[in-house]
Amino acid sequence: MMNNYGTPPLGIVSGHGAYLVDEHGTEYLDLLAGIAVNSLGTNHPAVVKAVNEQVSTLSHVSNLFASPPAVKLAQRLQEKVGDDSARVIFSNSGAEANEAAFKLARLTGRRRILAADHGFHGRTMGSLALTGQPSKRDIFAPLPGGVEFYPYGDIDYLRKLVEVNPTDTAAIFLEPIQGETGVIPATQEFLQDIRALCDEYGILMVVDEVQTGVGRTGTFFAFEKAGITPDVITMAKGLGAGLPIGACIGTGKAAELFEPGSHGTTFGGNPVSCAAANAVLDVIDDEFIAGVRSKGEKFAAELNKLSLVDHVRGQGLLLGVVLNQPVAKEAVAEGLNNGLIVNAPSADVVRIAPPLVITEEDIDVAIEKITTVFATVTKTDN
Repeated sequence: MMNNYGTPPLGIVSGHGAYLVDEHGTEYLDLLAGIAVNSLGTNHPAVVKAVNEQVSTLSHVSNLFASPPAVKLAQRLQEKVGDDSARVIFSNSGAEANEAAFKLARLTGRRRILAADHGFHGRTMGSLALTGQPSKRDIFAPLPGGVEFYPYGDIDYLRKLVEVNPTDTAAIFLEPIQGETGVIPATQEFLQDIRALCDEYGILMVVDEVQTGVGRTGTFFAFEKAGITPDVITMAKGLGAGLPIGACIGTGKAAELFEPGSHGTTFGGNPVSCAAANAVLDVIDDEFIAGVRSKGEKFAAELNKLSLVDHVRGQGLLLGVVLNQPVAKEAVAEGLNNGLIVNAPSADVVRIAPPLVITEEDIDVAIEKITTVFATVTKTDN
């Protein structure tokens, strides 16, 4: 394998629920869920059943034809958006979903795209061009042009940037929570202000729900809390519960911009992946999402009691544990020694994004393990 990931510390061979097992038989409580992908954990019976039945019936059909799982899933996502004008194009990943959104923006006839500093939208050339992290972008320059960046959360700066040339501004991109930067939520007011700004100038509001969607933040989409509907929504990760799938959803005029031949993807809308996603939507209903909210509140409250923790930010089961010492990477390594999988998006932040099926008992175990880990990595003045 190429060296782009470095040498992995573990080889994972199996799992059950919120636990993973490595090649030596050691069990780990998984608080990362494949970076918010395994929404229903590992080997969830609904997903296993749906995938087995679908792969034994129809595993692939080209996009020259329709398949029932894809049509059903598109209808259900339309219902989740709550707008009859919504239309869906499926892909294999969040990066591809954001590529589709980028193309939709270009099809407005306008050329400027505004994206947030420190945002993350994927690793393909188009999605990387939207990513506000020079350390990831610069080595691949030149990237697709026309993208300008604004400070996340600063509506005054964004308005001034738009008003430089509003008639050539196609879209404003953002994540409702910047996950890869350290789990930094946008305020509801910021989302509402962007919606109003986009309405004022006929700009597409594009919300990247790749990490935050499918119930992770305590509502099906994170933007729901602000009481707005974007023009374009991108999603992936938890939608397939481990199967590769992404979706770009357009509403209103954005739903009609693609025409036959303007975009495509060989495996987008694959019947097996769509069957898995339909199984996910069967499980993640309103009652389930209410449970995500309550479990997230418990987790955050218990984490806030720990001496190494400055504060906890995020929503639902996407939490950024902000430490009062820059020892997050050490905590990740020590976590593995204690049968715990977490992630460090920055030096002083531990990200927690467990399977949404994590139980109250699992959270109690997690807090015990995290307490031990934080005590080990805390640096004293002695």
